[in-house]
Amino acid sequence: MIHVCSLAALPDTVRRTRASHVLTVMANVDQVLTPETILPHNHLKVSVDDITEEIEGFVAPCERHVAQVLNFVRGWDRNAPLVVHCYAGISRSTASAFAAACMLNPHRDELAIAKAIRAASPIASPNRLIVSLADAALGRQGRMIRAVEAIGPGAMSIESQPFRIDLD
Repeated sequence: MIHVCSLAALPDTVRRTRASHVLTVMANVDQVLTPETILPHNHLKVSVDDITEEIEGFVAPCERHVAQVLNFVRGWDRNAPLVVHCYAGISRSTASAFAAACMLNPHRDELAIAKAIRAASPIASPNRLIVSLADAALGRQGRMIRAVEAIGPGAMSIESQPFRIDLD
């Protein structure tokens, strides 16, 4: 099971879910402390800004970042939940969780996964660049991108409520 949350909700989400792994996908990852119950090697920090194109002075998600995320998720034993978070729990985290769910379920329909995310979080707005890069890395031939386009942008909000994505 994958749980998605904001930075503010990270400690409580890890405690409540008894997660074993944490994926941080946001700028300024040095400010994020590894929760006490998470082993340091079970916490990946990927430093990217929430942008969908190259902008001077910002770090756009790239193939290397998505490869880091996918490799980390491959190493997750799934015995306890994974928590994925970004600053607000809306864009980078939902895109990364979507990528993880697609990778872990290679035969599951991308639209079904995207719809499950939308049902769990009306404000989820997966970062389109991360989704596009993950789609290419996973050989999904544009289906992930089309799935995110089909669910449309989430409702406006400053911060999400934690939610989960079931993997089966």
